[in-house]
Amino acid sequence: MDKIKADKAQKELTMILLYLSRFTNNGRLVKSDDICSWKGYDFDVLNHLDDEGFIRQGDRPSRRKTVYLTETGINYAKELLEKYGISDWK
Repeated sequence: MDKIKADKAQKELTMILLYLSRFTNNGRLVKSDDICSWKGYDFDVLNHLDDEGFIRQGDRPSRRKTVYLTETGINYAKELLEKYGISDWK
């Protein structure tokens, strides 16, 4: 594997961690808006992921402790898991 620039790696690894630490608010999955993750990561990276449509932080991101993973973000995270050889939860 070729070396990856630090900023790209940070974005990709943050997306992987958001995906792997996902949960649902109601205990059952209805749609992608129900998939959340805690947002204890670099705010600039989270803003980039939001701008690219991988996550949604909501109307007032500074007051939210969670983000929503979009369908695009879920697919992107799955591609990244494959790229890095990480298995998903069973």
